[in-house]
Amino acid sequence: MQTSDSTPEPSAGAGAAPVDGAALYSAANYDPAQSLGRLLRKVVNSISRDIDARMADLDLTNKQWAPLIMLMRCRCHTAAELARELEVDTGAMTRMLDRLEGKGFIRREPSADDRRVFKLALTADGEQVSQRVPEILSASFNRHLAGFTIEELDQLMAMLRRMLANGVGPTGDDDTGSAGPTHA
Repeated sequence: MQTSDSTPEPSAGAGAAPVDGAALYSAANYDPAQSLGRLLRKVVNSISRDIDARMADLDLTNKQWAPLIMLMRCRCHTAAELARELEVDTGAMTRMLDRLEGKGFIRREPSADDRRVFKLALTADGEQVSQRVPEILSASFNRHLAGFTIEELDQLMAMLRRMLANGVGPTGDDDTGSAGPTHA
């Protein structure tokens, strides 16, 4: 069975819990067209396209808003910190920051502590644009969550956090965002 947008629905037995630790997927029943990974990727891509369209008036892309928000909220101050926090390689982050600087949204300032390091700061235009980003993100997420209740959203977020926790290796490097409200 498929939904109206051609996204496959789970098979009839998908709601049943595995017995005695049995796997939910197996080589015998795996169908890439109906896989969890494909569905998650389609959701992320749909949200990305929607955010790109909504950010066009700000001269931003879906990937460019995150560094601005991190700088606005003073969570990161250097390119290396942003790359680490946003889980992108430093080369990609440098290129993104070059574009944001070219648009007049950020500036690089030499660090007083280490002349090899440049601190990042929002310009007045960058501050103004950053203030509009949460409204745009909220509109996109609300569009994709139309018809969900707060309880359903909380459940979805809890399940996604559980998947992340299941994927954590022995180092315990886990960024599930478990603090704070689940639907924020």
